Order: sequence, then structure tokens, then C-alpha cells
Amino acid sequence: MKLLASGIGVALVLVYVVGSGLWVNTGDGWYRNLNAPSWQPPDFIFGVIWPYNFIVLGIAAVIVSQRLSPILVSVYLSVFALSVAAALTWAYQFYRPHNLEAASTALSVVAVLTVALVVIASRASWPLALALLPYQVWVIIASFLSWTYAKLN
Repeated sequence: MKLLASGIGVALVLVYVVGSGLWVNTGDGWYRNLNAPSWQPPDFIFGVIWPYNFIVLGIAAVIVSQRLSPILVSVYLSVFALSVAAALTWAYQFYRPHNLEAASTALSVVAVLTVALVVIASRASWPLALALLPYQVWVIIASFLSWTYAKLN
């Protein structure tokens, strides 16, 4: 059971990585022509934070799966799956049909769900919960950034 749960968690991270890679496109003319918030982080930050986030999310899924009860593991993986679905909804809505409000709403859902991930992970390991905090902070910042894009465009 623990191995299966770990595998599901890692598979969710891979879906997140691949889905994001398919839909996020910051190099095209549409994105570059948007009115950007003055406080948007520089591009290189995105290249640093996302690999960190994906690695920590994978490690968290494995540690939670190995250390917590089957019920908590099921809750964690369910919340994580919903979070990944919402994050991919953001990527699709923002970059494909350019529905900035729907994208921002989806990312706000991710920010709320991430709170549950951190709380559950803290039951498995406090250092793990602390390692997930940059993801939570990043998603909150990204949510505000997305809403600001929606307002400016």
C-alpha cells in the first residue's frame, strides 16, 4: 500500500510537470504583450522555484505515504490531485483561451489546497512541512500575480 501511494504521489508530480510544460508558454507574443504588474518577479526566479517545488512535492508525497496512516495518505493524495488539477486548469485557462479570471480563480484554489498539504505533511515531518512552505508562498504570490494580470488586461 505504501509503495502504491508513493507511486501515485510521484505520478501526480509528473502529470503536473508535463501538463505545465504543455500549456505554459511565456515566450509567445501574446504573453509578452500583456500589461505586466510592476512587481512581477524576474524570469530567472521562475526557473529556480519550479524545479525546487516539483522535487519537494515528489519527496513530500513519498514521505507522507511512508509515515502516515492510510486515511491521512488518502486525504493528502486526494487534496494533491485536486491541487494539480486546479494548477493545470490555471495553466490551460491562462495560456490557451486566455481566460484570465478563470485562471486566477483556479490558482486561488491551488493556494487554499496547499494549506492542507502543508498541514498534513507536518504530521509526517516538520522539516518536510517547512520545505513545502516555499511552494505555498509561491502559489500565493502567483495567485496575486494572476489576478493582477486579469485586472490589467
